[in-house]
Amino acid sequence: MTKNDVALKDTVECPIKHIAFIMDGNGRWAKKRGMPREYGHKVGAEVFRKIMRYCGDIGIEAATFYAFSTENWKRPQKEVDAIMKLLSIYLDDCKKELRTNNMRIVFLGDKSIFSEELRKKMIDIEESSKNNTYIVNIAMNYGGRDEIVYAANKLIAQGKTHLTEDDISSAVYTNISPELDIIVRTGGDLRISNFLLWQAAYAELYFTDKFWPDLTTDDVDEIVDAFKHRKRRFGGV
Repeated sequence: MTKNDVALKDTVECPIKHIAFIMDGNGRWAKKRGMPREYGHKVGAEVFRKIMRYCGDIGIEAATFYAFSTENWKRPQKEVDAIMKLLSIYLDDCKKELRTNNMRIVFLGDKSIFSEELRKKMIDIEESSKNNTYIVNIAMNYGGRDEIVYAANKLIAQGKTHLTEDDISSAVYTNISPELDIIVRTGGDLRISNFLLWQAAYAELYFTDKFWPDLTTDDVDEIVDAFKHRKRRFGGV
């Protein structure tokens, strides 16, 4: 896509304010090519960067990416180590493009389980980007049920004895993001795998058989176009 193409898209308001991606299929993509799963994650990380930037270019206000779940720690240690290394590399590179792309990076999930070095990098990135307006949520050590429990405990600690929907919405990790419009899952599976359970109540769902490393900006355009033609009733007629 050329700069002129992006400029043209920027003149049309994007119907999606908040999009979320379940980036599934990295390991299977690599296996089909006779490569180790770690190679799939490396290519998937490159696609993540491309899709992340593109969502901002076309006017999406917030993009959330399911990078590593609370259950993913059960994967082989070699694969987990490779993902943590990719995260560290991304964090080192990230500061270079925060201002250029006006990105505000937010990590969803419990950071306490990560190494001190990674945790410090994550907090530094969040702090240094907090005044930018395009929100990029990266779910690391994240689980949807865990998030709801976290929100409830946070509110209880504040002295709340009766919780409302607004209370919980204000306490979940995505509280600075617009309401979620659509969840996109690559890889062919038809489930949301404990992702954004609170936020997904009225979100649209979009499934594709493509593995994450094969996703392109043209696919994002198709997703946006499909969303335009859906009629959202929010429980009404």
